[in-house]
Amino acid sequence: MSLLFSPLALRGLTLRNRIAVAPMLQGAAVEGQPTMWHHVHIGRFAIGGAGLIMMESTKVEPRGRGTIGDLGLWDDAVVPLFAPIVDFAHEHGSALGIQLGHTGRKRGAASAVPDEAVAPSAIRHGPDKVMPRALELNEIPGVIDAFANAARRAVQAGFDTVELHGAHGYLLHAFLSPVANQRSDRYGGSTENRERLMLEVTEAVRAQVPDDKPLFVRLSCEDQAGVGPEEIVPLVRKLKALGVDVIDCSSGGMRDDMRDIPGVDADRYGYQVDYARQLRSGTGIATMAVGHIIHARQAEAILQEGAADIIALGREMLYNPNWPVDAAQKLGEDPDFELLPAYVRGPLASRRRRFEGTLSTFGAE
Repeated sequence: MSLLFSPLALRGLTLRNRIAVAPMLQGAAVEGQPTMWHHVHIGRFAIGGAGLIMMESTKVEPRGRGTIGDLGLWDDAVVPLFAPIVDFAHEHGSALGIQLGHTGRKRGAASAVPDEAVAPSAIRHGPDKVMPRALELNEIPGVIDAFANAARRAVQAGFDTVELHGAHGYLLHAFLSPVANQRSDRYGGSTENRERLMLEVTEAVRAQVPDDKPLFVRLSCEDQAGVGPEEIVPLVRKLKALGVDVIDCSSGGMRDDMRDIPGVDADRYGYQVDYARQLRSGTGIATMAVGHIIHARQAEAILQEGAADIIALGREMLYNPNWPVDAAQKLGEDPDFELLPAYVRGPLASRRRRFEGTLSTFGAE
C-alpha cells in the first residue's frame, strides 16, 4: 500500500488516508452562519474520498472577520447549523476539522465588516487595509476566551479536530511578528513575549478539545519579515508540549510583496514542503505539507521522503474534488472505486473495465 492511502492515527482519530483538504475561505456565510454553499462545498470533498477536510477559517468573534461573508463560531446558537455538515462528512468516511481564526489588522478597507479591527499595535498591514486599534492589555483575556469558546462550540458540533490559524499575517501571527507587534507590555518586545498570546490561546483551546481529538496549528514557517525557522522551531517545541499534534506548514502573509522577494519561488511545485520537513525532523511533531502539491506521485514522494505526515491540497481540490479517487487510480490503490459512495461506485468500476487498455490511445494517463 502507498503511504498516501495508508491510515493515520492522531490521538483517538484515525484518518482513512493522508489526503487533506486545506482550509479555503469562501465568503459565503450570512452573519457568520453556514449556508447551503458550505454543505455542498464540504460535502463534495467527503464524497471525493478525502481523509481529512479542514473547514475554512471560522472567526472567533465578529470583529475578527476579514469579510462580511466569513464564517463565525462566536454564538452557541450556530452550533446546530454546523452539525449536519459534520454528519454528512462522517457518513461518507471523511474526518472534518475546523480552522479557528481572527483576521486582526489584515482586513481589507472595502470588507464591509462594521466592527473595528484590532491588532497588537496600531500599524496598518498595507495601503489597502484598515487602520487597526491596538488591543488594550485588559482586552487580551477576552480574545483568549473567544478562541476557547469557539473551540468548545466546534467540539459540540462534532468536529474531529480544531486548527488554530497562526499564519498569513492574521492576529496570532501578527503578535509573533516584530513588524506588526511593537508593544511594550508583556505581549511585546522579546521573542518570549511575542509568543505569549499564541501559547496562551493554544493552552486555552487544548483545554476545550477532548484528549482523544488532535489539535492542529497553521504557522507561517517563514514569513519573510523577521520570523523564520530559527524562531518557529523553538515555538513548535513549546506548542507540542502544550498538546499540539500537527503543524500545518505554510509561509508568508506578513508582507504583501512576497513574490517580489529574491529567493522566494512561490510558483515551484511543493515550494513549502521543506518547512514541513524541517519542523518534523527538528521537533518530532507530525506535519502537514501544503503548497502547489499537484500530482499523486508527487504527494506520495513527499511522504516516502519523510517530509510530512499529511498532504493538504487547496486549489487542486477546487479543480477536482475527486482528486483522492483519481490519485488512488493512478497509484493502483482502488480499482473498484471503494472510496466513492455506492451510488456511483458500480458505474465507474464498469467504465474502468470497459476502457482499460484503450485510454492510452488518446494520451491519457
